[in-house]
Amino acid sequence: MSAIGKLVPLAILFAVVGVFVWVGYQMYVFANDLADRGTKKMEKKNITFTKDGMKVGVKEVRTEDYEDRTQSVFVKTWNYANDGKDAKKSGSKPSASRTNSGLKNKSG
Repeated sequence: MSAIGKLVPLAILFAVVGVFVWVGYQMYVFANDLADRGTKKMEKKNITFTKDGMKVGVKEVRTEDYEDRTQSVFVKTWNYANDGKDAKKSGSKPSASRTNSGLKNKSG
């Protein structure tokens, strides 16, 4: 065999190894990019990753916003409770979903 005939399998080997190296490098780049995107997304939600582990930050809530939310829930509860009392006072019947008429025994 000539010298060129002996080098062809070596060239094919290098080409195959080169393709595997390129695919491995692309996977490495994609994995790092994915990790960076995930870290940025988590940081937006006040979660950071450190050497010691994961730290969750507490989102700052202004006192006025907290009071507004609390008052809103209280008012909704109050109104809901009063709506039930008003229905009883006016003599209206409860809705079908709250009566036992749908649960009659069919064997009797």
